[in-house]
Amino acid sequence: MTSLVPFGVGLSESKKECPMSDEWPQGWYQNEESFGDEPTQDLTVQAASVAFGSVGYASVSHGSAGYGGAATAGGWPAQPPVTAGPGGGRGYGPGGQGTRPGRRRWLWPRRVLVTLTVLAVVLAIVLGFLYDSVNSKLNRANVLTAYSGQPVPGAGTNWLITGSDSRGGLTSAQVNQLALGHDVAGGRSDTIMILHIPSNGGTPTLVSIPRDSYVPIPGNGWNKINAAYAIGGPKLLAQTVQNATGLHISHYIGIGLDGLVSAVNAVNGVRLCLPAAYKDPLSGLNLPKGCQDLDGQQVLAFVRTRNFPLGDLQREQDQRLLLAALLAKMTSPGVMLNPFSSIPAAYSVAAALDVDSGTKLIDLYPVGEALRAPVSTSVPFGGFENTSAGSVVLWNKSQAQEMFKDLSTDTPVPKSLLTGTSLEGTA
Repeated sequence: MTSLVPFGVGLSESKKECPMSDEWPQGWYQNEESFGDEPTQDLTVQAASVAFGSVGYASVSHGSAGYGGAATAGGWPAQPPVTAGPGGGRGYGPGGQGTRPGRRRWLWPRRVLVTLTVLAVVLAIVLGFLYDSVNSKLNRANVLTAYSGQPVPGAGTNWLITGSDSRGGLTSAQVNQLALGHDVAGGRSDTIMILHIPSNGGTPTLVSIPRDSYVPIPGNGWNKINAAYAIGGPKLLAQTVQNATGLHISHYIGIGLDGLVSAVNAVNGVRLCLPAAYKDPLSGLNLPKGCQDLDGQQVLAFVRTRNFPLGDLQREQDQRLLLAALLAKMTSPGVMLNPFSSIPAAYSVAAALDVDSGTKLIDLYPVGEALRAPVSTSVPFGGFENTSAGSVVLWNKSQAQEMFKDLSTDTPVPKSLLTGTSLEGTA
């Protein structure tokens, strides 16, 4: 009977116990280059440790070909090499790197952070480009004049807001379509407002100045205040308003007829709720009672009409309401969150605005915020008078002085001097 040879005993001894071994080719178990009669060599096997979860392949040291060859010498099948992975660990695959799920998992936070950083940089570049582009559309001019008084430090900011009836930029066909009538050389400021923004966080105040207010115009005697614009443009108007009110005019915003139409159409119209029908053949106005969306042409006719029992005094209130409605539409989610609406609107409005040379686009943000819900009023009314300049509006001097003094010191204007804003039907 053939006895079992313990693993590790030399094969030379096992041959004596196994006579059948002479009948088999010796090359299959001996380290020979071929199955010839050449001298044999002992086969030494280096067993890999397979204990406590440590797994490896045996390495055969008999001059065999490397992993990937057809076979090793002596007929033994080729074995994969034992390689060390990164950090000295054992593994398989190219370079000894095995599959380690934990290695890739920690890379995700870094990749997300890099992606977000890149997106933030790209967004900042795009927004910066848009800001510079829109900012460059503003029409700047040297409008402000020296202030002869002594402004109270930290007493807020005063913006002079005007709307002129200049036909600049309009063709003859557009003038006829908008029912603008005859042209006026240099234009007149049919809309004059002062927006006071307190520095102490108080409620802003929006004051309308009747266009027929009888005031002294520097170098031109007494006249209607809107004549200052026709004589010397926005610069002379700013100086006239500053002298007449005693308020330091910090900034200027002006918009013409064409600019107003373009701005309203850029935001697809504004919504107004009329308490009665509005009709005026002279301005081409014909609006029914109730809530409705007005396009640029309708808005222009609305702010121009004086077909009221109080004439220009009521028109001032209508203009204040229109300004608030336009701002509400421009800052609505439907416009702000839609780049196809907000970007064209921003370009259109910026191109329609005339500002002083020191005003930047970012300076207009607090103006928009202040116009959301200001205290609104007109200069206290003192009556009418016929003069060489025609029928003019007189101010109540004592009440007007009190109002302007309060504004210059950031003091809330008494409610008794506030007229508020409301709509009235046309006559």
